[in-house]
Amino acid sequence: MSESNEISLNHPSLYLNRDLSIIQFNRRVFEMAADPTLPLLERLRFLCISSTNMDEFFEVRVAMQKHFKNSGSLRTAADGLTASEILSQVRERVDDLVTEQYQLLNNDLLPSLAKQGIHFLPRASWSEQQQEWIRNFFRRELLPVLTPIGLDPAHPFPNVLTKILNFIVELDGKDAFGRNSQYAIVQAPRSLKRIVHLPPEISRSENCYVFLSSIIHAHVDEFFPGMSAKACHQFRITRNSELLVDDLEKGDLKQAVAGELLERRFSQAIRLEVSKQCPAKLYNFLLKQFNLTTDDLYRVDGPVNLYRLSAVYDDVMRDDLKFPHYEQGVPQRLQVENPDIFNLIKEGDILLHHPYQRFSPVIELLNQAASDPNVLVIKQTMYRVVPDSPLVEALIRAARANKEVVAVIELMARFNEEENIALANRLSEAGVQVVYGVVGYKTHGKMLMVVRREGKKLTRYVHLGTGNYHTITSRFYTDFGLITAHPDIGEDVHKLFQQLTGLGKAMRLKAMLSAPFTLHSGLIERINLEAEQARLGEPARIRAKVNGLEEPKIIEALYRASQAGVKIDLVVRGICCLRPGIKGVSENIKVRSVLGRFLEHTRIYCFHNRGEIELFCASADWMNRNLLGRVETCFPILDPSLKKELIGQGLTPYLNDNTGTWKLNADGSYHRLQGRSRFVNAQQSLMQKLGRISKVEHEPSLQHEQNNAKTEMPNIEEKNTEKAESPTIKENNSNPAEPTK
Repeated sequence: MSESNEISLNHPSLYLNRDLSIIQFNRRVFEMAADPTLPLLERLRFLCISSTNMDEFFEVRVAMQKHFKNSGSLRTAADGLTASEILSQVRERVDDLVTEQYQLLNNDLLPSLAKQGIHFLPRASWSEQQQEWIRNFFRRELLPVLTPIGLDPAHPFPNVLTKILNFIVELDGKDAFGRNSQYAIVQAPRSLKRIVHLPPEISRSENCYVFLSSIIHAHVDEFFPGMSAKACHQFRITRNSELLVDDLEKGDLKQAVAGELLERRFSQAIRLEVSKQCPAKLYNFLLKQFNLTTDDLYRVDGPVNLYRLSAVYDDVMRDDLKFPHYEQGVPQRLQVENPDIFNLIKEGDILLHHPYQRFSPVIELLNQAASDPNVLVIKQTMYRVVPDSPLVEALIRAARANKEVVAVIELMARFNEEENIALANRLSEAGVQVVYGVVGYKTHGKMLMVVRREGKKLTRYVHLGTGNYHTITSRFYTDFGLITAHPDIGEDVHKLFQQLTGLGKAMRLKAMLSAPFTLHSGLIERINLEAEQARLGEPARIRAKVNGLEEPKIIEALYRASQAGVKIDLVVRGICCLRPGIKGVSENIKVRSVLGRFLEHTRIYCFHNRGEIELFCASADWMNRNLLGRVETCFPILDPSLKKELIGQGLTPYLNDNTGTWKLNADGSYHRLQGRSRFVNAQQSLMQKLGRISKVEHEPSLQHEQNNAKTEMPNIEEKNTEKAESPTIKENNSNPAEPTK
């Protein structure tokens, strides 16, 4: 590309498209499933994750671009592409990825699973004994709960729920009333398991399965006595998931969100998936019913929802086909019996690194605060927390003990709205003051504050984190948490809670940055300072680890810093709209994406700052929505020893990783790094350093054993229950539960 003086730093050619970058990310997840060095069931799980990630991509991003296109909007992002251009490229790239997903399933994973005694039986292979068992299962378990709907003037095409398994049936003959219906629809409720485990006595092995779709297909005639099914094919519809809540016109935001959740199930159709064998006559009929075109059609060579295969991971008890069991550690200072958490915090700040270390210190802080008569106030933000969390139990106990308890709940955390409404109701009934943040701004910051009377003064104890207060996801999301009694940070958190619960102008913070007020400008100021130092010939460096980088002004500032000579190393797990390695613009910027057994979720910003390293953790990615459209927290690491610890755990291992890393090229493509003589795996090294890996039979080679595994994405729905953590900090709770859809 041309020199910097020939091109403006906001020129579209310098920016990658956000939506195409999401597809690139999902391709990297898919490549994990294709990696033959990984445990077989983990590969299957990666395939499931890559599929469900694409569901959210269509529900949110494709739905948005279709809206722009249909409304005639000519808006473009920094990359200059219109909605029509984006949708055209999305179609081509997703089509290729979907084809590869099913090829991997059919040609690699299913045969490999069969060699391990894990069988998925097609209808053509069912023995007579299996056919009889399946027929009885259909009549006992399925026929009573499935409702076939014949289509005629009195039975119009039914409302089809989003992402649910359906069948279109072509019929021949007349029914009992003499009606001659050509088509019928059969919907499979979500309550039905999509994978049926056959009993061992009629199977080849302990783990023998048939697809629900195969069972329904084999017995579809029984839904229509006296008629015959000429054809039967599965299909699935994906709908727009965005909630259209006009906050300013609703008197009660909770009621408005609850009402919109009902509408979302039948919102605008975005995508139609059908079996590959479905004839054009049938899928064209479906496209017409959902007001879609062939550009919205995806024909798949297998089950229309690959994510349902993830149930097999939990059902099959084969440790040799999964990652070795990992036991989380606890910071050295907290490995004491019956700790006084408040005294420990006063001795010095505590840094937690999840999931390598347990989340129990946060629970212990709340538990002790709930029962301590000297604690007067507890305040907490809640973005994704299920109603029966041990954290919620502690807040309820505190409220019943007549403490002032405030919960700031973000009702519109996508796909967790129902859980958050239930959480708000439960806390309110217990006497907790519940507020919903600020109209128009999602409250995404993670803060917990305990105010305790100690002699003649009040002391604030604070927890701040990069991830959610969710005790299940804390077991496989990488996040940092800081527990501190530092007075400046405590005062800042107090002011932030005032902004969330009350009215008034934004207050100046002493140590922290916050969005939407000071975080964006604070980042640009620090990036510019590094550029100034580089121009003066002084050392300058920026290191950061985020989930997404998209905000144009941040990217422009990074380009300017690169031009000035600042060395910039970025670890960006997902979306990245910056082009690294462009001569005269970004040749000093390196971008890598790291995937692994755990979902990389930490946000770390590190600036050289004239030799006085300035280090922040944050709840915010470098994206427009986080920096300008949400309430976010960014907190400094002030203790010098913790600075060293955080850099050594959160940045250095990822910048040295050469087994689970993809490097971003200037053209927007990624290539996976391959260690040649020395293999470095960030997650593996941190697991060994901070916890304990249990050895299992047939353990994968060290080169790749912890290379990559469950990269669980934000759209995967967590279980609606959480197991309570032990009240003692030092106790380990191994074998963490996994989230399921």
